[in-house]
Amino acid sequence: MSPKQWPPNSPDLSPVDYKIWAAMQQRVYQTKIRNVDELRQRLLNVWSSIEQDVIDASIDQWRVRLKACVRSGGGHFEHML
Repeated sequence: MSPKQWPPNSPDLSPVDYKIWAAMQQRVYQTKIRNVDELRQRLLNVWSSIEQDVIDASIDQWRVRLKACVRSGGGHFEHML
């Protein structure tokens, strides 16, 4: 695979982007946020409360995604999952 084919900033390969952020987002935005400080504190609180099984599942999915990315030659691979 040449360097040009590798997706350098692909959210499809980042466990935080494809799995964990969705779980966090749901909890962070359950109620209205008044200011940046409150947002920051909520993010920290939610991040620290993420269950280990969510993290484990995201890492398991990451391996599957990496293999699909390699099979696709660095191209689109979501359809292969």
